[in-house]
This record gives sequence, structure tokens and C-alpha cells, in this order.
Amino acid sequence: MKNENKLTILQLNDSHAYLEPHQEMFWEKGGQVYRQAGGFARIAGYLQQLRREQNVAVLALDCGDTFHGTYPAVATKGEAMLPILNALGLAAMTAHWEFAYGPEQFKKLTSQLNYPMLAINIYEKQTDELVYKPYIVQELKGLKVGIIGIACNIVDKTMPPHFSEGLRFTLGNEELPGYIQKLREEEKVDLIVLISHLGFPQNMKLLSEVEGVDVCLSSHTHYRTAKPARQGNTIVIESGCHGSFLGRLDLDIEDGKITDFKHELVEVSDKLPEDGQVKQLVEEAVKPYREELSQQVGETTTALDRNTILESTMDNLLLHSMLEATGAELAFSNGWRYGAPIVPGPITLNDLYNIIPMNPPVQTVNISGEELLEMLEDNLEKTFAPDAYNQLGGFVKRSFGLKAFIKIEAPKGNRIQKLFVNGEELDPQRRYKAAFVTEQGVPENYGQQREAAGIKAIEAMKQYLQKHSPVEIKLLGTFTAV
Repeated sequence: MKNENKLTILQLNDSHAYLEPHQEMFWEKGGQVYRQAGGFARIAGYLQQLRREQNVAVLALDCGDTFHGTYPAVATKGEAMLPILNALGLAAMTAHWEFAYGPEQFKKLTSQLNYPMLAINIYEKQTDELVYKPYIVQELKGLKVGIIGIACNIVDKTMPPHFSEGLRFTLGNEELPGYIQKLREEEKVDLIVLISHLGFPQNMKLLSEVEGVDVCLSSHTHYRTAKPARQGNTIVIESGCHGSFLGRLDLDIEDGKITDFKHELVEVSDKLPEDGQVKQLVEEAVKPYREELSQQVGETTTALDRNTILESTMDNLLLHSMLEATGAELAFSNGWRYGAPIVPGPITLNDLYNIIPMNPPVQTVNISGEELLEMLEDNLEKTFAPDAYNQLGGFVKRSFGLKAFIKIEAPKGNRIQKLFVNGEELDPQRRYKAAFVTEQGVPENYGQQREAAGIKAIEAMKQYLQKHSPVEIKLLGTFTAV
């Protein structure tokens, strides 16, 4: 007799603590279109609707980058998120930016969740023991599902040291086969679901090396997979960011094999129902900050977003302001992917915190032309490395005051064809004054005379906007692929 089951998997990933509906960018009508999306009340409402309407089991999973990214989350070190997340009925999560508050605070957060944090690849340095559960088994209407977690592996490699104090992170590729075998042979699961924050290219390579995963919920790279990818027998999806999308997989399973599936990248729009309880919890989380964050601090005539890999209008605003605040020749920030768009019209304080929620101090450094070239080549390798496991960055480092003509497909250290600083060809021996906002902006091993500029990023942007609004921020061809 055949054992037939149905399962609906719902993926939340890279929501970055966007509690309320916000602007989102969509590629439509041959260009960029902006409209409101997201909001945890809608996410909860859709989940409740699924559970009521579907005569099948619903498995809701969170792939991380959930506790960090907006002011209410950062101001409370993630704690504002707890009641809201606990109301969703999630089964498990894994993590990345959650470590921004330090490992001890994240342990405190996870101890208050009503579902587990999973990671096969985070170890205590002193004991070499796993910090979190590697997997769980869920029984859903006669179906045994094994859920394995892989956290982002770059936390102790490219992030500030306090993110990973006392911990070491591996890729998880060596550990994964053993857990698959254990789930199949000892736990006798029908299905294995991997929630991974490695990033889409990294997950595709991992799954080309390791068989036995039925479904991989990818995150970190903010891909919007309108159509699932396949790697061998594994179905792979990733569902955007900011909670603007949910990934839905409807599976038909027969004797432990997926015989059919349907996928939908669900836009979290105003067409979805809102959950009243979660809406109230969101309001309670945001209310202490709403008046302050709603202050208008400027105006823009152009849309500001962070959806392009080589350069972004959102970061160009930040970099403009850093140059003006410091009198530097160059400015650098990180290739962050998160940050809800700002549409033409008023800019609020909340928008500025969405750009850079940590509000770090602006600093300056004198960097040689030779170091500048090496730093940019290293960043391009971390972004475009042909071996996916070596892709350790976000988007290309956000830069201002330079123009680089690059060959993306060129080998490591040879991508920059020509580099100009303020219109003049790079002088390897000359030192250039550069402004930056984080340790990754200009790594510590580059430059001399690091100095605090006496201003933080948010104040620098406020001052710039007060002086120049309405601003018109454009893409300048800082990095041009040739």
C-alpha cells in the first residue's frame, strides 16, 4: 500500500526586522517599480489562512537575518522581535546578522523563542562543541520531516570580531553528510529540509557535492526565485528580503519521495489578510520610536535603493554625506544588500536608520594607491569568485570618488583594468584621504592615520540633506563592467 502525503513549506528569509509594510522595488514594465510590501501582520495572516484552508500539514521555517536591520530591533538588541516571532508558529530558524549583538545576546534571544535555532556549523572555540542543535524532527500528519540548519559561515571571517567572540564557524559541507545519514537511518525521516544561510551560489555548490537533501531553503543573497532551481534531486528556493516575499512549496510525497510540487513566490501585499494579534504586537514594538523616526529630515527627487550589485543610489547618498562631513577624497561603505527603498518625496529619520541601522561613527584613513587597488581587487574576488565557497562578500564595496573599469570574469587580482581617483589615473605611491564607516569599509591592515571624524553616519546624512534637499542621487558608473 502506498503511503501518500501532502506538505506545504513556507519560507521566510532575510526579513531584517521589517516589522511593518514598507516600500519595495520590483523589476516590472521594463524597469524599476516601487510599491508597499511586507509587514509581519500580513505574514502571520497568510500563515493563519494557509493553516485553515489547507487540508495538509504546514511547515513554516525562518532562514535568518531576522533580528537585525531596523531601529526598533537594533535599539532593543533584537528583543522587540520576540513576541511577534513567537506568534507565528515557526518550526525552526538559522542565523547570520543575529550575531551583531554578540553571541551571548543571541543565546538569550534564542532561549526565549518557542522554536529552536539550528546550526551544524557553529562551535565553541574552547570545547569544540556545537552551540546549537544541528537538526530537529517534526511529525506532521503522518510525515516525519528532518530539518537541518546551516548558519552563515562568514560571521567569523568578514564581520567585526565581537560578532563571533568565542565561536568558530565552518562551511558545514563536511558535517552535512553525517546528519543526513543519521536522519535517514536512525530517525527514519520521510523528508529532509535544509535551511541554509550560506547564500544561493554556495548552496548550489554544496548540494552538488552532498546528496540526500530533498528541499533547500536558501537565504543570505536575497534571490527572488520565481521558479525553483534543481540541484540533482534537491529543490532549491530563496525568497527575496525585508519580508516582502514568502516562498511557498506544495509537495506531494509518496513513500518518502517527492512525486510532484508547486511553487509560488508570494508577494506580501495588501491583498493578504492581516492577523489582528500580530498587528497589535507590531504596534507595541514600534510605538516607542514612531514619533522620533517619522521626522522628515530631507527630500529626494530620485528613488534610492540598494538592489544593484556594482553601485547603488542609496549608498551614494551615504557616501556623498561622508565626503562632505570629512573633506576626504574618497568614501567607502559595505556592499550591504538590506535596506528598504526610499521613493521620491520626503526622507524620514526612519529611512536613514534603514540605510545604516548600526549608525557607526565616520572615520578617515590615509590609504596608498597600491593599497587601494589591492583592497578593491580583494573585494571583487569576494563578490565574484568563480568558486562559490570563496564568495564572502555582499555586493561590491560601495565607493565614491573613484571610477573602476573591471572584467568580472578575470582571475583573482586582475579584474581592474583601469582605476581613476577624481578623474586622475591612480598613483600607486600617493596617499589618498578616505572616509569610511565600519571596519570592513577600509580593513585594518590598510592605510595610516586612522582618525575619528567626530560624527556618526546618521548625523552626516541629516546634515547633508538639510543643506542639499531636495537631493538628486544617481548612479555614476563607479564600477563599470567592460
